Amino acid sequence: MLRRLREPAPPQPERCAFCGRSVPDPHRHLVDTEEQSLTCVCTACGLLFQQPGAAGGRYRSVPDRYLADPEHRIGEQAWAALGIPVGTAFLFRNSRQERLVLLYPGPGGATESEPDEGAWQAALGGSRLAAALEPDVEALLLRHTDDGVQCHLVPIDVCYELAGRLRRCWKGFDGGAEARAELDAFFTRLAERARPLREDGTR
Repeated sequence: MLRRLREPAPPQPERCAFCGRSVPDPHRHLVDTEEQSLTCVCTACGLLFQQPGAAGGRYRSVPDRYLADPEHRIGEQAWAALGIPVGTAFLFRNSRQERLVLLYPGPGGATESEPDEGAWQAALGGSRLAAALEPDVEALLLRHTDDGVQCHLVPIDVCYELAGRLRRCWKGFDGGAEARAELDAFFTRLAERARPLREDGTR
């Protein structure tokens, strides 16, 4: 009996926040634009919230597109002006507050910073990826390495997932070898999945 009491309970499956059904892994997410939080949903409920104006616009379905713009380059000077203290960050537009939000991963998870509007415009404001970005549900994910600055348009839940993974393995100021290996693997997968943006702004 004592041995059984010490055994951890089996993990409970995640459930849809709206209908209560168990959801697979991976599964869809909604953004609660009032709380600025992610909500797990099943496929059926996720499709319902793709309709314009569903739930008064409070919940927005996170899309599943990964885009790159090979023609746009962010120079070293523009990157330095952004003032990001680590090599990876993501930006998204908060529609409720009508402002740009910058976050970067670290030992405490995703840390928010107020981006300089002038620096943002110089680095990314005129890019086609920035023009295609959907508020609240998509982000521009940036990584600075010795080879330059990578920029991809990705679902916002992917950015928070990456921040959570890095938090678990972060060591020291810059994350350490394990965090860098995690980033290398993540951006390799991202480069394979991302599709180039066409002239009309679509993939």
